Amino acid sequence: MGQISGKVVVITGASSGLGEATARHLATLGATLVLAARRKERLDLLVDECIAAGGKALAVKVDVTEREDVKAMVTAAVAQFGRIDVFINNAGLMAIAPITMTKVDEWERMIDINIKGVLYGIAAVLPVFEQQNDGHFVNISSVAGVKVFSPGGTVYSGTKYAVRAISEGVRHEVGANIRTTTICPGAVESELKLGSSDAESAQFVQDFYKQAIPADSVARAIAYAIEQPADVDINEIVLRPTQQDF
Repeated sequence: MGQISGKVVVITGASSGLGEATARHLATLGATLVLAARRKERLDLLVDECIAAGGKALAVKVDVTEREDVKAMVTAAVAQFGRIDVFINNAGLMAIAPITMTKVDEWERMIDINIKGVLYGIAAVLPVFEQQNDGHFVNISSVAGVKVFSPGGTVYSGTKYAVRAISEGVRHEVGANIRTTTICPGAVESELKLGSSDAESAQFVQDFYKQAIPADSVARAIAYAIEQPADVDINEIVLRPTQQDF
């Protein structure tokens, strides 16, 4: 508990799924949380839960596709708590459909959230980490960023491969006192499975997610990475349901 208690942790996409479960788990370990998402009303309820569990928490309405939103959230976090120790880039969209359907609008939306949203987070908080000479990025990729999820998930996989590449580049560039962890989950219970507009693909995803493990499985993995001593950098964790063959 000593390695997490009191740490200021920002979580994007915190209103549901992995972000929500991670907030709850870290609150029980004494973390101070800045919870970011578009659905402010859900964040407010989660803040109350986290405070009741023993943590401190602040809710900030943020759309990660808007760079100024992300910058304002980081500013608010530092103003409220004085520092940021961990930044979890969790917000994501999975829109599965055959590449031949050329759902370009969905491709762009995934790129905006899954790649540019992560970059906006890095850009906003990196100066804070550099000033502190300390910090920890936790970026959520996917097993689809380890092996291409095809047919149907080609573009989604492209965005999640990008997250892994960006994470590794950041790790190499930011210096010896800033840590970088990539989390690559498989089928985990969350709203991610609801992002497909193509009916046939959506049904496939629903069937695939019948094997999903609870979101707090990922929360525990994130906590493990955070709680390591400062000279230990857990660079990548891949986790999936035991029965998942992909």
